[in-house]
Amino acid sequence: MRKNSIKNTRVNGEVQRELSNIIRGEIKDPRINPMTSVVAVEVAPDLKTCKAWISVLGDEKSQQDTLAGLKSAEGFIRRELARSINLRNTPEIRFVLDQSIEYGVNMSKLIDDVNRHSEKKEEEYED
Repeated sequence: MRKNSIKNTRVNGEVQRELSNIIRGEIKDPRINPMTSVVAVEVAPDLKTCKAWISVLGDEKSQQDTLAGLKSAEGFIRRELARSINLRNTPEIRFVLDQSIEYGVNMSKLIDDVNRHSEKKEEEYED
């Protein structure tokens, strides 16, 4: 199975959907932030490993706590994934913190600040 084959793309989507369902509904760890989402999943072509990008809405401590909670629940998550998805091998999951959403929100704030600053400058020139 090639890396970007149709089958691999389908497996990635299915694993992502099931991972988000497991994290949202079945894990009871208080360290895991309720505003946690699975942004992307990349399953290796041999189905042995999986990299899951996780986005957490919150401060740095909340993000690190959520990552620690997910790593400690990895065995449970893998077992639930094996129950819900019928794959030859259930991949070993590695969680990676994805900060692209946070980066985008930060950039939007910076752009808004620049726009407000330029509007104030225009009003000063008009007066």
